[in-house]
Amino acid sequence: MAVLEGRRYDMHMRQACTIVLVAAFATSAFAQTRKPAAPGTKKPAAPPPPATTKEAPELACPNDLGVGVRTKLRFCDVMTGRDPAGGIRVKLPPHKGPVALTFDLHNRQTYSEEQVRAKKAYARYTATVGILTMDNTLISRAVVQSEFRTAADLVDRVGGGAGGAVKAVAPTGTESVTIAIPEEEQEVSILGEKLVVERTDGTATYSQAGRPVADISNVMIEYKPAPPLKKKK
Repeated sequence: MAVLEGRRYDMHMRQACTIVLVAAFATSAFAQTRKPAAPGTKKPAAPPPPATTKEAPELACPNDLGVGVRTKLRFCDVMTGRDPAGGIRVKLPPHKGPVALTFDLHNRQTYSEEQVRAKKAYARYTATVGILTMDNTLISRAVVQSEFRTAADLVDRVGGGAGGAVKAVAPTGTESVTIAIPEEEQEVSILGEKLVVERTDGTATYSQAGRPVADISNVMIEYKPAPPLKKKK
């Protein structure tokens, strides 16, 4: 009986030793296959998003008011009309995603020093313009409303008048406009819709084609450049 118990004890000891050896072998193998990360190693950062470009676009201005003597900005008359080809045309470079078109919209004032001195120069202007695709689809509208009383209400005076003087017409009031242009558009047009003028002697509305109703300046675009075309093999 003692011999049998001794054999069983030896069997249990051998099994226990075998289990310990197998576990040790597995741990050693796992340690060899798993390579520790090098000290100071970090995961690669995600690539930055494509940078945007902000620039003055190619602009076709059929009715150029002129350049401001103080701001040096170019002011372009916005004419009423129905044909986008006759408006202020803004060409868009190759781009990916929508384009942000920004500009300053102004009313127009025919300045008279005599009226200002007589305190008869008051006017309240509300001009509405449309931003359209070249197939005459309206993208958005913009409105500028301002009041004029004295020369201090002018944005700037414009050079190019008779004898080197400034022009009588000058921009007044400023509305900063931002329009999102859909990705598929390559060119847009800015056309006037109507102008409402309120004076002390009454109110008049102008919408007939071919009339200047506002001015724009400081035209800019911001966009993501389109990726370069892949060369054909």
